[in-house]
Amino acid sequence: MQSMRIGRRQAARLAGGTAAALFAPAVLRAQSGPVRIGLIHPVTGALAYSGQQCRVGNMMAIEEVNAAGGIKSLGGARIEPLLGDAQSRPEVAVSEVDKMAEAGVHAFVGAFASAIGLAATQAAAKYNIPWSIDSGVSDLLVTRGLKNVFRFTPGYGSITTRSVEALDAINKKAGSPAKSAILVHEESEFGSGTAKLLAERLPGIGIEVKEVIRHANPTRDFTNVALRIKSAHPDLVIITNYQNEYVLLARTLVQQRVELLGTYSVMGGGFNLRLVKEQPQVAAYMMDFNIWMNSKSPRAAAFRKRVEDAGNTLTFEVPVGYLAVRLLADAFERAASTDRDKVIAALETSTYFDAMMPFEPTKFVNGQNQGARAVLLQVLDNDIVSVWPDQFAAKPPVFPRPKG
Repeated sequence: MQSMRIGRRQAARLAGGTAAALFAPAVLRAQSGPVRIGLIHPVTGALAYSGQQCRVGNMMAIEEVNAAGGIKSLGGARIEPLLGDAQSRPEVAVSEVDKMAEAGVHAFVGAFASAIGLAATQAAAKYNIPWSIDSGVSDLLVTRGLKNVFRFTPGYGSITTRSVEALDAINKKAGSPAKSAILVHEESEFGSGTAKLLAERLPGIGIEVKEVIRHANPTRDFTNVALRIKSAHPDLVIITNYQNEYVLLARTLVQQRVELLGTYSVMGGGFNLRLVKEQPQVAAYMMDFNIWMNSKSPRAAAFRKRVEDAGNTLTFEVPVGYLAVRLLADAFERAASTDRDKVIAALETSTYFDAMMPFEPTKFVNGQNQGARAVLLQVLDNDIVSVWPDQFAAKPPVFPRPKG
């Protein structure tokens, strides 16, 4: 709730300037000088918490750039955010894109969910407005030939491949006790696409997929799903879904006493420090393969402290939201222009790097950063830490999960 209040305060503070930007005549907009970035996320509806967390990271970066003197190559132009609520619905996101394009927006950041991002980036392509994806893992986002779309973080193709490698490594190190799994995923492009890739690749590391269970968004009760899993006796449950359903499913598995060697998720929307804080017994020893910060980096530790000192909870959405804006700011700086083609050209040649992520320097190929990578995380000692690969691991993994 504290995170939500911060988002509302920020929104209220910016509302006046944003409204003026939306309705000012075109000639006045041209003379005003700010770099306008449209932030489009689901800040109401079922995906609101994650959308608000992305927005927190966006605003941290905007405030940081402005405090440091703005875009210097543009005479110190300040970044002005235009705030759009997708309401957890793709068609609403498209409407927000159209409104902001009319208002003279120079670039977009968003849109948390893949389904929302697919619709919104397609709409932005009509205007050739550059889009920096902060969260959205479907590879369709960057394989449709849209020249305006750039994703700094990895997609589900890369993440799924690496997640299977990580699972194979920790399973073999433990003597290969895990031989079967049940996949549980949400119904949209994010969950369905990830589960399909997992089902194809898990047999290659000796893990039988006993069942693939798809659920609706929202789902209010996972009792029947937990009982199905319990009767099938898999060694692992592998989850891909959003915040609310992730937490509810994890809690239900514990309540129904489903015995597992481990709960392993791929891009688990509710695998975060909020879960660890509020439900430590449920979260203990859970694993997730996801985008996260470099647990060995002092820069990452400083960023986390900054987030928490502001009264917020660190989730993966905060740093990716921050970095999506910083990537754009760097492109505007190097382009020395708000011309759309020049900004897109600057993004295409970006080598932006931030040591708080376990990434290599940025290299975009068809809009996808080839230097991006995810890591295996685990809840250990009431915290989330990287446990694989070794160069980013703060602690060794604990697998199988201790009983009791």
